[in-house]
Amino acid sequence: MDDGVELSATLYLPGRDDGPQPCILEALPYRKDDLTSSYRPDYVRLRDDHGYAVCRLDLRGTGSSGGDATDEYPPREQQDLHLVLDWLAGQDWCDANIGMYGTSYSAFNSLQMACERPAHLKAIIAIYGTDDRYTDDVHYRGGILKVLDLVDYCHYMTPMNALPPVPAVWGGGWREEWVRRIEASEPWALRWLRERLDGPYWRHGSVRPDYERIACPTMIIAGWADGYRNSSLRLMERLRDQGVPHRLLAGPWAHAATDTAQPGPRIDSLPEMVAWWDRWLRGIDNGVDDGLTEGRPSVTAFVRSSTRPSPVLDTHEGFWVREEWPSPRVGVNARALDGRPPYAVRPDVGVDAWIDCAGHLPWGQSGDQRFDDAASLTWEWDAPPLPVLGHPRVRLRVSADAPAAHVSVKLTDVFADGTSALVSRGTLNLGCRNGFESLEPLVPDDVYDVEVELDACAYAFAAGQRMRVSVAGADWPNTASPPEPVRLTIHGGELQLPLWSGPSPYADPILAPGGSSGEDAAGVTWVVERDVLARTTSCRVDHGSAYALPYDGTATEHYEGRITVDQVTFKQDTAASTTFTLRWSDVEVSTTATMNVTISAETLDVTIELAAWEATGDVGSTLASRRWDARLPRRA
Repeated sequence: MDDGVELSATLYLPGRDDGPQPCILEALPYRKDDLTSSYRPDYVRLRDDHGYAVCRLDLRGTGSSGGDATDEYPPREQQDLHLVLDWLAGQDWCDANIGMYGTSYSAFNSLQMACERPAHLKAIIAIYGTDDRYTDDVHYRGGILKVLDLVDYCHYMTPMNALPPVPAVWGGGWREEWVRRIEASEPWALRWLRERLDGPYWRHGSVRPDYERIACPTMIIAGWADGYRNSSLRLMERLRDQGVPHRLLAGPWAHAATDTAQPGPRIDSLPEMVAWWDRWLRGIDNGVDDGLTEGRPSVTAFVRSSTRPSPVLDTHEGFWVREEWPSPRVGVNARALDGRPPYAVRPDVGVDAWIDCAGHLPWGQSGDQRFDDAASLTWEWDAPPLPVLGHPRVRLRVSADAPAAHVSVKLTDVFADGTSALVSRGTLNLGCRNGFESLEPLVPDDVYDVEVELDACAYAFAAGQRMRVSVAGADWPNTASPPEPVRLTIHGGELQLPLWSGPSPYADPILAPGGSSGEDAAGVTWVVERDVLARTTSCRVDHGSAYALPYDGTATEHYEGRITVDQVTFKQDTAASTTFTLRWSDVEVSTTATMNVTISAETLDVTIELAAWEATGDVGSTLASRRWDARLPRRA
């Protein structure tokens, strides 16, 4: 880089006899040479079956790259990626046509670099990424802290970033670099907890609202069980307005590869991606859907239909369609919500919806909602005969008897025996009713008009089903409960459903089938506990894995987490512990971090501890340890 820092890249290059070829870049902080080395088959397929060069890059301060990993998506990362793209374009095996792609983090930075408009970036594919880092990521939702993520991603990046470079890649001095990395390390979670409201920090790295910055062809892969589904339809609409080629492939999937994810049906998405690369990196007019050309609509989507819920649901019922977006076949249907008496908020409502970003277990799918529904206010109708396609919205006239309150809204599909399956959900901190940039206390008992946007969905109710809307004052542990006991009064409202009249004038898609699910619940703990006398509810997870690594190595990961809420005071506690251990023939390294967060009415008290350990032969010792303590204002 221009400051002398070296970044580590792995290249998958086609044969020289083929001449220069387009290159596809994936840039991520998840350690290409060990923790994500199992991703290799896709890069080999791109090279061997389709003739693309592929570059995997460890971002600054991660894996075997030098420098410091200061945060998610810092400005320095975009500067680095500009230089990487220029370097790739200058290689004799690259024809200077470059695409960026990847899942989650590398979907985010693909979108970010598309906004930067580097000369050689000709197209991107963002898989499970978002356009809004504040309210559609793992940090906040509807202006409310996402507490379950505090025992997952928001915690485990601390010990991951403290792992050393791979000795076989870095060479001599890797141990000294490891010590330096630990000394320079700062937990990303501390910054995220300090940035309580939306603003410049979260707008950096977010496409929203300045979509016009994107000019290159953009493909999105989304899952209806994934936490980043909401960017999909927004991006399609705005890119169409701007005349930018765009495509959405949306399936029923969680945050996992489309060929192994639960729920299915699973597909092999690589042929769809290759068609996009062939069109925009090689200039082959192969008929790929681009949202701009007649007969080539932007959206290929799976419409889910009534299926009994399960945290380990293998396959969702439904059907595939191709459609343009916005669709001229979508219209809004309104249902009135009558007023209800005051409702005493329960802080532990939501455990059956668990997390809004399902992935690998224990981050499974939502179960039967009837039990949470019973602790909520509900409205019910015969289900509509037309599918829902888009963002449902609920408008409420609401008051509270305290200055801080939340609303959680869920749309469910109710079976004849009472089983309730989650269709879509939305949450709102009522203090953020005028925008997420400010927090305005409520005047107790004053009535406010608010709108809650529910997650994007494509859903068809089966004949004879009922449709239910539930409103509660918490969606725990997905998001934090309100600061203290509160009563809500719903004075009336309206459900607005985007209904798709269909049928689509476009031929149904033909997609390559995927494989079987890789999910196995053995050895995974996901427990909900209620202490009747202490009047607390807790959620507990414990899971891990072990696998082989390149350079004759092995890896072990172990995660534990617990979240508790007091049903009387609404005080919450989270505790997480993560250990990564990497072993090669002559050395073993390990990092362990714990994070404890106590959430009271006024503050968040945070303690993070990090320890690094090394063993050579039978002799092991602690290499370094760090501790961070912070007391942060809660601000509801």
